[in-house]
Formats: sequence, C-alpha cells, structure tokens
Amino acid sequence: MKVTQIYEILNDVIGETLGESAIVNEDLSNIVDIGTNLQNADIVDKYVKKLVNRIGKTIFVDRVYKESGPSIMMDGWEYGSIMQKIMAELPDSTENSSWDLNNGETYNQDIFYQPEVYQLFFNNMVTYEVDMSFAHKQVKQSFANPTQLNAFFSMIENRIRMRLTIDYDNLKMRTINSFTAATLSKDYGTAGRGTKSGVRAVNLLYLYNNMFTDNKVTKANCLFKPEFIRFASRQIALTTERLRKASRMYNIGGQARFTPSDLQHLILLSEFAKSANVYLQSDTFHEEFTALPKSEEVPYWQGSGTDYGFDNTGYINVSVPNPANTQTKVQIQQGGILGVLFDHEALGVNCAENRVTSHTNNKAEFYSNFYKSDARYFNDWNEQFVVFFVEDAAAA
Repeated sequence: MKVTQIYEILNDVIGETLGESAIVNEDLSNIVDIGTNLQNADIVDKYVKKLVNRIGKTIFVDRVYKESGPSIMMDGWEYGSIMQKIMAELPDSTENSSWDLNNGETYNQDIFYQPEVYQLFFNNMVTYEVDMSFAHKQVKQSFANPTQLNAFFSMIENRIRMRLTIDYDNLKMRTINSFTAATLSKDYGTAGRGTKSGVRAVNLLYLYNNMFTDNKVTKANCLFKPEFIRFASRQIALTTERLRKASRMYNIGGQARFTPSDLQHLILLSEFAKSANVYLQSDTFHEEFTALPKSEEVPYWQGSGTDYGFDNTGYINVSVPNPANTQTKVQIQQGGILGVLFDHEALGVNCAENRVTSHTNNKAEFYSNFYKSDARYFNDWNEQFVVFFVEDAAAA
C-alpha cells in the first residue's frame, strides 16, 4: 500500500479555512485515491516489502439503470406478423329531401353509397443482441466465497441489462425523431425554416419576433426571456386545444383526425421545461395560468454532444423517407427543437420481446448468453403530430 505524508498540505489548508491566507492551488492527487489497475498497483507491505496486501472490502458496481425514455409502448401479439390499420374517409353531406317535397316528384332512395376505406400495413421489425461469455471455474480463485463470486457475475449481468435499456431508450427517441424530421420536411422541405412558421412544424421564435417587433429575442437567448417562454407556453397550450377538434391540418397525410386530451402526448426538452418552471412559475401566484400542459421531459433528442449545450440537446440530424416521395430519403438537420405533441396512435413500439438463449462450450468450460431484443418501431403519418422549435431568420 502506498502511504503519503500530507502534513504540509494540511498546514496550508488550515490557513485557508481559518481566514489566515488566500486560497492557493492545492495538489489533491496525493490525498484522493482515483484507483489503479492491478499492473500499476503498489500491493506489497512497507516492512519486509514482500507480503502482498489483502483485499479488505470488495464493492461491485451493480446499480440498476432504469428505463427513462418516453412512454410510447403499445400492445403486442404473439402470432402473425403484419399490423393492419383500417381507416375510413369522411363522407360528404348531401341535401335533406324531407324539407323539399314537391307534388308528383320521385325521391330515389335506391342509390348505393360506398364508403371510402383504405388501409396501411406495418410489417417491419428491428433486432439486435448483446453477447457475453461466463467462466465460473477460471475466476473462482479471485474471490473469498460464493457470495462474492455470485455478486461478480450479477454485476456483469447488470451491465448487460443497462446496455440493453440504453439501446431501447435510444430507439424510442429515434422513433420520435423520425416523425419530427418528416414533419419538418413536409412543412419546409430541406431549408427556409428560419424565415416562416408551418402549422405542423411551428417556429415559435419566428411567430414571437413577428408579433413583438420591438422586443425581439434570438435562438441563443430565448430560453432566458420570460416574455418568449410565456408566448411559447401559450402557443403549445393552444395547439393542445386545437388537436381536440377534427382537422386535416395537423398530420402529414392530410386526413381528418382529432385527438382527445387523454390521448395527447407532449414531450418537452428539459431545458425549455425547466426554464418555464424557473422564469414563469417561481414568481407567480396563479401557476395554473402560466403552467405548461402535462408533459414528459427528455434531456436531449438525439444526443448530449460533449457539453450538453443547447446546440446539441435540441438538435437532430437524421435521414427519413421523403413525405413528397417515399421511395427517396431526405436528410433533415435541425436544432432548437423544444417539444413535440402527438396522438397516442401516431407512433410507438409494438411487440417488444427480450429473451436470452445460451450455449455451453464443454471443451473450454465456459458458456455464452445471447441477449436478444426484437421490437417494431412505427410512425403513422396519418395521425396528428406537431413539433415546436426555434430558428433564427438568418438560418438556412
């Protein structure tokens, strides 16, 4: 064990803490142990310098990682493959002849009125697996008892589950990002999102600056401006009300759809949601008038980048089928995404199945587990979906 004398450091520290000296640079590398790998460890005694240090305490990093992605789980089925979605178009209104009776006129009631029905088929599945081998016999000598050995393998199992959970959360976010990109493409194409606002892809910054020309904000500072946050909260709340009424405006397919409040799903970027709480709720006596609608929060849409900056957390860069021609793809890059609002049936995860298969190698005395995950991640462009974002007019 490495032993270091630290009395000189403590003599400096006492002066700082008692107000006798200015704060100085402190070298903490000799105080705080950051751990070493075995090949770098100083593991013999300081007396005869030959006795190997014993392990006094063993800690396994075995914290459970809980699923944190948005709750977009749907149902599943065991047999069959295709999910069929059958829809009917709105019929036309016609003249009511009961109030236009004329003597001697015939009123034909034998006309056949065929309903306009169409269907979509969803038949894609994605799959992946995590593989790990276990060798009990070969590692037993490294532990003092069966409890430690079991804890060691439990730790490995936990890390596998953590990886599967992270992958699962990431795939759910990609399901949302795919619809977001398609909606942006439908309203704007590939450019011009800073110079206007769409109906399904709402540029809140453009709308605000057009209304309040003497108090404009920017993409960089809008989340710190209470006036903008109030405006954005109002627009989101208005949209939740509008989605309750039947409309063709809020889905890519142009179908007549409505979404009751209990089937609406609002997901907000944490930076926007927390700004609303801090700048609006903290200094008001009537929180119900400024509160955002009930929502879930995500720390980022695609990734955190290296600094969790807004340029990264609010940004997506994805390729999706082109709404103008589904046989082609379109690449969408967009930052400043504050939230998405969608119908419960607009997107989701179906038939999620996780299972483990095993294989034993008797010659080398180990076994391998194969942790497999299957699921169907889908978007239905005929259902309502709205994305709220901020983009400066100077942006392409």
